[in-house]
Amino acid sequence: MIKDILIVGLGSFVGGTLRYMLSIAFNKIARSCRFPIGILVVNVLGCFLIGVLYSYFKNRVGESLLPLLLMTGVLGGFTTFSTFSLEVLQLYQQNELLKAILYVIVSVGIGILACFLGCIVGNK
Repeated sequence: MIKDILIVGLGSFVGGTLRYMLSIAFNKIARSCRFPIGILVVNVLGCFLIGVLYSYFKNRVGESLLPLLLMTGVLGGFTTFSTFSLEVLQLYQQNELLKAILYVIVSVGIGILACFLGCIVGNK
């Protein structure tokens, strides 16, 4: 049990660090549009990757540490629904209701599509 917790913790550290670096980079690129593109890209990429990993690991027996490290740890630390929710709230508070609604629709819609496509890629 302790080994599993440490594996997830290590993965979360890696995933959280990657999320931070990517979101800063993308937000600098898209600063002029005042749209939270960084977390959108991170969440869509994370949805795609979890689809790939889920497809890869779902029928493999005995590989318990790698899915824990990659799916629960890295991708759990990498994607962030809480930050997404906060950014929707902030857009709303800035009277950017249309952007907030668009952000929710695009994030959820493309996230589900990316997860679906990840499953397809992972099955090949």
